[in-house]
Amino acid sequence: QVQLVESGGGLVQAGGSLRLSCAASGSLFADKTMYWFRQAPGKQRELVALITSSSSTVYADSVKGRCTISRDNAKNTVYLQMNSLKPEDTAVYYCNHHSGITAYWGQGTQVTVSS
Repeated sequence: QVQLVESGGGLVQAGGSLRLSCAASGSLFADKTMYWFRQAPGKQRELVALITSSSSTVYADSVKGRCTISRDNAKNTVYLQMNSLKPEDTAVYYCNHHSGITAYWGQGTQVTVSS
């Protein structure tokens, strides 16, 4: 079974930075587009960023210019560097990829940004 393990979340003040990591196992990581989603309390889960196998990236408008998604295929790990954090960035952040009809999710890592 594919496993995704997120880490790096925490409590930071507005304007601070965090680097989230997602370690993947059980799949051909280098061939996968990887996604970061987030879900705030009472809100729908939303896409934050994605990175393709060729390292092309896409960002949500809400984080564009403040976040950088990257990957290290040798470590089967995808990262999300988040700078200039805002209280509205507070959410559980999830790593994701899909294979066929199955979507794989990690357990999430909590990011809390205080004002």
